Amino acid sequence: MENEEIIESYPKYVMNTYGRQPIAISHGKGIKVWDNNDNEYMDLFAGIAVNNIGHAHPNILNALKEQSEKLIHCSNIYYNENQLKLAKLLNKFILNTKVFFANSGAEANEGAIKLARKYTKKTEIISTKNSFHGRTLATITATGQPKYSEPFKPLPAGFKHVKFGDIDELKNTINDKTAAIILEVIQGEGGIVTADITYFKEVEKISKENNILLILDEVQTGFGRCGKMFASELFNLNPDITTVAKAIAGGFPMGAIIANEKVAEGFEIGDHGTTFGGTPLACAVAIASINTIIDENLIENSQNLGKYFKNELLKLKNKYDFIKDVRGYGLMIGVELAIKCSDIVDKAREKGFLINCTAEKVIRLVPPLIIKKEEIDIFIKAMNEIFIEISN
Repeated sequence: MENEEIIESYPKYVMNTYGRQPIAISHGKGIKVWDNNDNEYMDLFAGIAVNNIGHAHPNILNALKEQSEKLIHCSNIYYNENQLKLAKLLNKFILNTKVFFANSGAEANEGAIKLARKYTKKTEIISTKNSFHGRTLATITATGQPKYSEPFKPLPAGFKHVKFGDIDELKNTINDKTAAIILEVIQGEGGIVTADITYFKEVEKISKENNILLILDEVQTGFGRCGKMFASELFNLNPDITTVAKAIAGGFPMGAIIANEKVAEGFEIGDHGTTFGGTPLACAVAIASINTIIDENLIENSQNLGKYFKNELLKLKNKYDFIKDVRGYGLMIGVELAIKCSDIVDKAREKGFLINCTAEKVIRLVPPLIIKKEEIDIFIKAMNEIFIEISN
């Protein structure tokens, strides 16, 4: 089927919940994807920071093939060796922790909220404005953007929002019912926004002083995306709970709650569960993906190429006054404009590049970590042409 036929048929059979781009992706390899009309694109969106090791990586394909020939699914009623191997691997990066395996970032955050309430025996969760934590009822309520939650009222009780980066407002919001503070180190959907180390260290200090759990949502920032395995390393943070998903399994659906040993004991048998979380197949693919990130030095590549990418974008900023800011860490970069960026996304796609617009005026660039300098140069040249067109 060609793009046009697929797009035309969608409304009859698929719920209309996404603002989709007018192409149907058929396959990918490395940093490139192709649509059903055989048009080629450089993918600088990577499935919303999911395909960190690119598309159709041979290590992922081998893991899928080998494990699917043994066992795809078994219930969590039974032990699963691959879960143990993956938990041990994650423990190398976030020490002295235990893991609960889920299927997505929203599920991981939902579970983290449950764990925080169960462990602390307190009810309130503080999150920040402009944040994004998922699409379940609890996680859209935790999300600090009313546009996601307004249509679904009444919402669950026990959630409060404070300004990101405002330590005084946070202090004034804490009370004896506060169970946890949940933060994104870098707000992805909020426009690639972060705060300084002083703020994060103060949040960590306040949490400990008040016996409040600190939950870091690393769903978008994890697994090398920010030039470190996890963004917490950028600010030397030691959260009680870390939530991950997206890139953990190289494109295969998976998420996880990673909690320190003490907090993890808050969950007892029967408190939480999932049918598909941590299947032998998902865990095998996740192990392959994480080992690939390590073995191919993709964290270092994210750090180095991220700096190069930002510097090249800053050169464009110096040329065009409608570029207000270039920010981010590693290969999680935001280009804030003085104008809405949806048209720029369309123009980039027409030139063969897939990018994303978030927070209306921020171009979000989260390419696979395997990107090369020459590929960045090709994209920068194309963006310069687009910006010249806009300027005229």
